[in-house]
Amino acid sequence: MLNSGNQPAFYIFKCQQSAPPGMPKPSCVKADDPESQQLFQHLSQSLMMKGIIGTVTPVQTGCLSRCQQGPVMLVEPGHTMYVGLTKEKIDRIIDEHIIGGKVVEEYVIPAEVWGEPIDPASIAR
Repeated sequence: MLNSGNQPAFYIFKCQQSAPPGMPKPSCVKADDPESQQLFQHLSQSLMMKGIIGTVTPVQTGCLSRCQQGPVMLVEPGHTMYVGLTKEKIDRIIDEHIIGGKVVEEYVIPAEVWGEPIDPASIAR
């Protein structure tokens, strides 16, 4: 039994950025793509149906700066960015990564557009 003092094992940050129609920048939630509009709700409902919503916190965010690869979501801990999301991909990520403990490599952002994080201390003024 979970109590309110337990911290979540995972946070899943799902980009909900929606650019107005006609904007050159792509967005993770598109007016002309109903599935993109339903992904956050699908994520939350799937976590509830599997009984793990108490230990996995879905978070709606603004832009995660990888718009070309959208829809995207970031799983923490692990700093794992998943791209090109669909409902089916989210289901597999929940089953294999969140419950099973194994990153779904084929949905992870390519290294050349993600790269290694830069240590803030190395560039601080």
